[in-house]
Amino acid sequence: MDDVDEILNGLMTELKRGAIVLCVLSVLKEKQYGYSLAQLLYDKGVPVDQNTLYPLLRRLESQKLLDSEWVLDDSRPRKYYELSAKGMAVLRGLTDEWEKMTRGMLNLLI
Repeated sequence: MDDVDEILNGLMTELKRGAIVLCVLSVLKEKQYGYSLAQLLYDKGVPVDQNTLYPLLRRLESQKLLDSEWVLDDSRPRKYYELSAKGMAVLRGLTDEWEKMTRGMLNLLI
């Protein structure tokens, strides 16, 4: 890998890391468990590694942005996550900021 590829990979990782929080909060307007969340994100074109997703879910939960509950069904226990009221407020703020930023970026890139 040459220097440009290395720099580009690092910058792409930073960009994705910031966007993934918005993606996860957006999807969790409805209850999801970890695997179903990962699958939904993948289906929408935003693949997220489990080593990234589960620590992020724990962090968002500790920040009180997510509510969670364990559900015991026939197969195995699953922890379901959903936006809390605080999480919804943060999602609205992030969405507004994302829209402003993307409009500005489009003006710069076109």
